Amino acid sequence: MVVDQIPSFLVLGVRVHLVQMSQVLKTIERWVDQRGGCRYIVATQMHGIMEARRDLGFKEILNSADLFVPDGFSLTLAARLRGISLKKRVPGPDLCLEGCRLAAERGYRVFFYGDTEETLEALVTSLKDRFPDLEIAGVHSPPFRPLTEEEDAQEITLINDSGADIVWVGLGLPKQERWMFEHREKLNAQVLIGVGAAFKFMSGQVRRAPPWVGDRGFEWLWRFIQEPRRVWRRVMVDGPHFLICVALESLDSRKRGNTQ
Repeated sequence: MVVDQIPSFLVLGVRVHLVQMSQVLKTIERWVDQRGGCRYIVATQMHGIMEARRDLGFKEILNSADLFVPDGFSLTLAARLRGISLKKRVPGPDLCLEGCRLAAERGYRVFFYGDTEETLEALVTSLKDRFPDLEIAGVHSPPFRPLTEEEDAQEITLINDSGADIVWVGLGLPKQERWMFEHREKLNAQVLIGVGAAFKFMSGQVRRAPPWVGDRGFEWLWRFIQEPRRVWRRVMVDGPHFLICVALESLDSRKRGNTQ
């Protein structure tokens, strides 16, 4: 399915594609095989939408993505409120895992960019156990500060010299989306995919919520219990604000008798 043909809808002015995991994987496969230039995929949920509401520049970055994957239950809920069918979310960690499975089967080279050296080491060990045929082109943990122009150029060279087809970016929102937007024309990889904290989940350093918890919309509570200092704002502030804004948008859309 061509991306332009994938249906989408707007959530507070941000375009979200109505895709399932199989469609995302087929799209990645086609992009890598066609060698048509670097594209980027964002996989986020209400936290990203609310960040875009506060920052119009970030909103442009999300809307410029070649594919916006609905990561969280909040976006499936937003779709339902609009009478739109979005059967299941596509969580970033699941996308990264299935994407690596695809890469192992197809012989694609993958690069992991972000997080800490300790996390990346554990991630590589875990993935090699799961997918012995996976070609890991490289990993890199950038410093947790703005890079100098020289450092940035060195990292671009590192990724390009690795021959990576797919770059998984785990810098966290909104940093990873900005990085993909700013670097997509400088990299030789065919696909950049932002997956947030997926590296920590996949390496086993942070325990994920059971699937039934996420599918019922309570992954936020699980994350809050595990990492209260890290996620309190998105749970206590962004969550309620998002629900109110989406409910009002849905009511307005119904009044106008028009869904986007």
